[in-house]
Amino acid sequence: MSLSFDNTEIAFRHLNDKDLKHAYRMFWAMNRPVLQKTGSGFTKWAIKLHLPVNSIVKHFIFRQFCGGESLIESIPVIKNMAHYKVFTALDYGVEGKSREADFRNTARVMIRNIEFAHSNEFVPFISCKLTGLVRFALLQKIHDNITLTDTEQKEWDRFYHRFKQICQKAADENTAIFVDAEETWIQKPIDRIVHEMMAIFNKKKAIVFNTVQMYCTDRLEFLRQSIEEAKAKAYIYGIKMVRGAYMDKERERAANMHYPSPIHISKEATDKDYDASIKLCFDQLENVAFCAATHNENSSAYLAKLIEEHQVQLNHPHIYFAQLFGMSDHITYNLAAAGFNAGKYLPYGPVREVMPYLIRRSEENTSVSGQMGRELQLLRTEMMRRKLL
Repeated sequence: MSLSFDNTEIAFRHLNDKDLKHAYRMFWAMNRPVLQKTGSGFTKWAIKLHLPVNSIVKHFIFRQFCGGESLIESIPVIKNMAHYKVFTALDYGVEGKSREADFRNTARVMIRNIEFAHSNEFVPFISCKLTGLVRFALLQKIHDNITLTDTEQKEWDRFYHRFKQICQKAADENTAIFVDAEETWIQKPIDRIVHEMMAIFNKKKAIVFNTVQMYCTDRLEFLRQSIEEAKAKAYIYGIKMVRGAYMDKERERAANMHYPSPIHISKEATDKDYDASIKLCFDQLENVAFCAATHNENSSAYLAKLIEEHQVQLNHPHIYFAQLFGMSDHITYNLAAAGFNAGKYLPYGPVREVMPYLIRRSEENTSVSGQMGRELQLLRTEMMRRKLL
């Protein structure tokens, strides 16, 4: 196997010169903290005041990190990735709703996405964020073991039925679901309901996948226990491992409410747990289907090396790599070219609805030491190779 994350010709061959220049400009701006913070602040302010910023946002950050405002708009992006053997995890990027009508609409969209995925071999997954299907406050109340009112219990029952219908549809259409992790103070009911659905739908194949944020100090042990529970109940454990998306928010809340931070004290500790989670899942390959969803080159290379050394088929149906659309193409496309199952999380949705997701991703990835600089350096290398600089 010849795998190098420095091969920019493979990494960016899906981009024409115009798109490559756009990506270069985006990462140039994001690599400058003052510009990034100013841009995020302005966008938040403009959206709050309902200013007409859709066209501006869509041309810049939205174009870089989203497939389109609708599934139809996203199809050319999906086809372009598929041409290079890169799969799509389709992500309707709307979240944080509170009205029953919005929850019903999100469920309908997810059903539609499953139907679309069924007809497209390069869309094996859809993404599901449960705060798009149920109120955050209700999840928090259940997490805190507070007794629900009769009205709240009926609300929860509606959500349970709604989510089960989505999982049933996924099973019927042979499409898997990545359920996103969320803030630690609502995670318990999410873990619980996802495990319940796994026990129902993952008997023969991993249809439902949970997500663990490995920057949390308790997640490695949680993963061990979850795998053992799945083995005892005879279902395949589906899991997506990420480092995490709410680090600053988690630490700030812990400090304000005077409880120990749930987040590792260092990046090194997170990296150690992340790679340990890869090894744990790899060693249980018959019982576990997993996705290493990470922008970390070392972790990606570590899993690729495990696969090679143990002579496991490169595209084993229980092993996937994934990165966010618009980022870390040097990882995704080089893995796919080498024969691994590698793909992109592809968010789509109305600009205003998706902006909270985009702002969070921008801030999160800019805060990762070296991430933006590495992206920019690789884009510059490819620009020079094409004689565009």
